[in-house]
Formats: sequence, C-alpha cells, structure tokens
Amino acid sequence: MARERKLVIPGVDKKLLVKDAAKLMPDMARRRFIAGGASLGALTLLTGCDVLDSSSAENLLHYVSKFNDAVQAAIFNPNALAPTYSEKDITRPFPFNAYYDIDDAPRVDGSTWKLEVRGLVDNKKSWTLDELYQLPQEKQITRHICVEGWSAIGSWTGTPLRHFLEVVGADTRAKYCWFQCADSDGYNSPLDMATALHPQTQMTFKFADQILPRAYGFPMKIRVPTKLGFKNPKYVVSMEVTNDYKGGYWEDQGYNSFSGS
Repeated sequence: MARERKLVIPGVDKKLLVKDAAKLMPDMARRRFIAGGASLGALTLLTGCDVLDSSSAENLLHYVSKFNDAVQAAIFNPNALAPTYSEKDITRPFPFNAYYDIDDAPRVDGSTWKLEVRGLVDNKKSWTLDELYQLPQEKQITRHICVEGWSAIGSWTGTPLRHFLEVVGADTRAKYCWFQCADSDGYNSPLDMATALHPQTQMTFKFADQILPRAYGFPMKIRVPTKLGFKNPKYVVSMEVTNDYKGGYWEDQGYNSFSGS
C-alpha cells in the first residue's frame, strides 16, 4: 500500500478535482452529481468551499469525504452480515499487506504485551494475552477487501468485540472505539460504535486455527469484514471508547473513515 495518497495536483486541476470529489461520494449522490453536470460550481454550492488554491481544494475534498462518511453511517445495517465461506475457498497463501515490508513488521513479545483499555469504560484494567485467550472465541471465514482493489479469503478466530465491550462495561452510546498499534509510525484507526458492535467484528487471536502470525498482526488484530482492509488494525496495543473523533493513520491522509466494503 502506498504511503501517501495525493488527490490534488499542485495548481489545482479543476477537472481532476471534480473527478476526485465524485469518487469520494456515495453511489446515489455520485449519480445525481454526474447527472447534474459534475461541475466545480456544483461542488462549491454543495460544500461552501471557494477553490482558489491547493489548500482550499483539499478542504473541499475533506468536506465531501465527511459527507460520504455520514451517508454510509446512516444507511449501515448493523444486522446485515458479510458473506462467509468454506475452508476450500481460503486464499493460500494469504497475502501480507502493509505500508512497509514484512521484515519491518512489528515484533511484539506476547509474554509482556498487555492490551490497554481507556476511555468510557467501567473497568480500565490492562489485559494480558493469556487473559484474553480465556474469553469465548468464534471462528469466521470471511473476505478481506483492500482499498487497492484486491481481496483474499481467510480464516480468523477470536472474541466478538461486542462481547469484550460488555465485559469491560463500555458505554456503547459513545461514538467510537479507537485503536492504537505497535507500528513504528503509530498506526491508529477509529471504528464507529455501530460497527464495533456488529456480530462479525472480532478481536482476532488466531489465523487458520493457529496463533496469529506476526505477518497478520500478532498478538491481536481487529477483524472487521464489513469494512475495507485498512480499517482492520493489526498489532493492537490499546483501545479507547470515546466520543471524540481522533482521526487515523490513513483517515488523516484523505481516506473515508467509515469505509464500508
């Protein structure tokens, strides 16, 4: 995955700007926008952003991205399940994917690692890996969909996140679960609470019935089959339940925060 995502070229190419803004819109809004002429004037009316330079162009795209998030969140069905598959459908080998090479993936010592729990929860204790392994676990065979356009099917086993949120007494009226990871650049990503409570959203401890390999996020990743791959944080070290939107590694570079697949 590329480390940066540039949406607007220097000097502001207006045709490119309109095209990039359309890409960020949800399908229904995109169709109406294109049918209406897909003009910079229409974008200015929609966003209130007068595009004079690259900075104001970025503000316009940021507004459209947040509009997209709001629409996707409004139509998200918390009871709709992502497709599941059989063992014969599993992609072998399952690809490694990150913004770094596999040799640079975090090396986490499971014997000393603890999951820090913060924010709007009754029990803020830190959890050892052995303690987490004692929680009820479920297996799912689901598809990982990357924002780059490829997908792969894998077998994941772990604890439903909604069960863990219940155990720690999380305020599920809060807006987000925000995860931080062990990556050297401090990878982080928020999950909206509706997705955190989805029955398939999982604290994953195993891949293909074996302890989660380093390549796929040991000691714990958050598996979210209803989201694009970058919303599935690996090497997780902390979780915070919060009403504050704290951004995320890719979200801060222009990716939609909701990013349902």
